[in-house]
Amino acid sequence: MRVAIAQLSTSVDKFANLEKAIEYISKAKGLGADFVILPEFFMALATPKSGVLPVDVAEPLDGPFVTGLMEAARQNEIYVVCGLYESKPDDQKRAYNTTVLINRSGQLVHSYRKTHLYDAFSYHESDTIIPGDNQYKIVETEFGKIGLMVCYELRFPEIARQFALQEADILVVPAGWVAGPMKEDHWQTLIRARAIENTLFVCGANLVGDIFTGRSVIVDPMGVIQASGGEEETLILSDIDLDRIQRVRGKLPSVKNRKPEFYPTI
Repeated sequence: MRVAIAQLSTSVDKFANLEKAIEYISKAKGLGADFVILPEFFMALATPKSGVLPVDVAEPLDGPFVTGLMEAARQNEIYVVCGLYESKPDDQKRAYNTTVLINRSGQLVHSYRKTHLYDAFSYHESDTIIPGDNQYKIVETEFGKIGLMVCYELRFPEIARQFALQEADILVVPAGWVAGPMKEDHWQTLIRARAIENTLFVCGANLVGDIFTGRSVIVDPMGVIQASGGEEETLILSDIDLDRIQRVRGKLPSVKNRKPEFYPTI
């Protein structure tokens, strides 16, 4: 299985962003990728500095942005993961921060609304984003079991553990990780920690440009960085050997060795 991360910058023009997504989906396929992962809210740059709010650009999941991604996935016969803003008809001030997973036939097989919002480091994502209330469920594919979580949710190990208990093989983490003191270190440390403690692959696809750090990364179940990016736009590729999971778990059965009877119910 070959995974590509499209580490890209985004702009306020969601139609230009869709064209860029389609371009990189095609590039990933040309390099033999089975999956291509785009960052969180790649649909549009809706930050305090941009002058655009998520609700201004949000669409339903049957809108032109997701429809365009579905057609690109179908034409290239590749799985596509991408972050966007999903509209809610009865909320005129906020939108969902949603990630979609589209299969190689161009079908939308899963959508995940970010549940843990980035109300930290003097930022208040909840001012413009509606928190999701969806459950954390794996998606079964011919390449293994996939779990989706988004950006700030890396800081909550309970989320990744729920996927591990469902025998996930790969965690896919689209992100718009914001620059700041120690932030780049946190990003890669948390991705490696989630991989090591759950003995699975983690693919972190981050934005670049504006306020974002880049440094996208693919980490194996032993915490080894298989591929990583810098601060520029790039396409990062890595082959994922799912047998590696079983070999690691044979040496390090930490998930199997859990003793939940000793854990308090919170």
